[in-house]
Amino acid sequence: MLSRLIISLAYFLKTSRHYRQAKLFFYNLLENPDSRLKSNFDIFMIGLVMFSVFLLIYEVDTPLTKIDVLFERSVIIIFIIEYLLRGWLYNDSHKIILEHYEKTQYLNIPFHLSKITRMIAAKKIEYMLTPLALIDLLAILPSYRPLRILRVFLIFRLFKLLRYFNSLKLFTEVLASKRFELYTLAIFLGFVVFIGSTAIYLFEKPANHGQVSHLFDAVYFTIVTVSTVGYGDITPHTTGGRLVAMALILSGLGVFSFLTSIMVSAFNDKMQDMRENRTYTELKRYTHFVIICGFGRVGEHIASRLAKDKQHFVVIDIDETNVLKAKRLGYLVIQADASKNSILKHAGINHGASAVLCTTGDDVVNVYITLTSRHLNPDIRILSRANKQDNVKKLYQAGANDVIQPFEIAGMVAAEYIGQPVAFEAIFGILRQEKQFIMETVKVAATSDIEGKSIAELNFTQRKLVLIGVISTNPVHVKHKNRYQVSHQHFYFNPAQHFILQAGDLLLLLGRDVSIDYFRDQVEHSRLKHGRRR
Repeated sequence: MLSRLIISLAYFLKTSRHYRQAKLFFYNLLENPDSRLKSNFDIFMIGLVMFSVFLLIYEVDTPLTKIDVLFERSVIIIFIIEYLLRGWLYNDSHKIILEHYEKTQYLNIPFHLSKITRMIAAKKIEYMLTPLALIDLLAILPSYRPLRILRVFLIFRLFKLLRYFNSLKLFTEVLASKRFELYTLAIFLGFVVFIGSTAIYLFEKPANHGQVSHLFDAVYFTIVTVSTVGYGDITPHTTGGRLVAMALILSGLGVFSFLTSIMVSAFNDKMQDMRENRTYTELKRYTHFVIICGFGRVGEHIASRLAKDKQHFVVIDIDETNVLKAKRLGYLVIQADASKNSILKHAGINHGASAVLCTTGDDVVNVYITLTSRHLNPDIRILSRANKQDNVKKLYQAGANDVIQPFEIAGMVAAEYIGQPVAFEAIFGILRQEKQFIMETVKVAATSDIEGKSIAELNFTQRKLVLIGVISTNPVHVKHKNRYQVSHQHFYFNPAQHFILQAGDLLLLLGRDVSIDYFRDQVEHSRLKHGRRR
């Protein structure tokens, strides 16, 4: 009867939407590194741990008030609830039950509840024996006031902070990566302490006019000597004791030199991960940012413009020289291959990124980055650079929204505007980031003086302006050359002099700000004047 009840409960939990939602909520709260909820919870727990430690230290010399005791008990309740929730999240017990039940049904063998209980208990014990779970448990013990000796576990409440600081977590990962070397060193150190303690105990007994009367004193002296601290409260008096002390000092120097080299080597290996971890943490604060893949000339120029406009972005480049350049400029940067799924995922392509710019100098790399980006996020906007005309179609097929050909654009501009000093003055002004030179759009308003007029009639040269092109949805213009599809509109680059402007067209103008503002005011004034007449 009990077995059937437990199996029914397991099936209920498997199909329960509320159960899954609850587990997902607590996973985001306690474990999910990408969750904003976890970030806020970590900050709360850091403050709680620090206040509880301060309270325990304060209690040493000052009796606690009722409010202090109530606060301490509340903290412990939160610690216990967190400990139990983490144990619950560690595995799904109902899955173990169902797997075993379905196996017994398939093999037509009896279902043993005791076996299931042992399997579930083994999984929970496995969690309880993990280092962080042990720390969580030991952090609770100092609150048991009848046993004052348990206050020694106060330090584990500080170790509990390892859960909430990513940098401290990385430190534990560094130690874990050198587990074999540290175990080897610990065994050697234990051997030195054992031999040294035994020798000191034999040589420095009170019968030999020494100061070591107990084996514990010998162990204490050995550890203090090996660590090269040397308090001086116990000193060897015999020749044998002094020789042992000298050997311990030399051994201690070797041990700590080896330990230092292990730690330096481990941190050098993890330094790149630490820098990337800091970048990823910074990106999580932004709700909208741009991913720039490639920090060559084009990528650097785009980054400078985004930085000037105070827009958030991150640079991804595999070349160390480009990465160092981006760091010197103060940009967020990740040294990695941007075509890899894991890199773009960590960079936030599904969490906050609004666009991906593929600006490397290699069209093949840009195609791979575009394919990966479109696969990971079907809705993200992708702009890619193409160095060769043959690769433009490939980039569109890979999923790019827009493809830019910088060299072709430069050639077209030079060919179209050769002999027009105003045009080159404006273009170079923008490239030099001179504020008086701008690129703006002016709408052809209905009933204004420019509606129905040709480009030749407007004489932009006399107005000290350069017409880059016309953006329009009007089908009457489709007969003209230099037409490019832009979303649901068309862009007519450097239209011919007989091009007739229609209401709703957008003029893309280049020139000084005063010239563009004056032209816009004229268009608006004529629109209002004709509107009053009607």
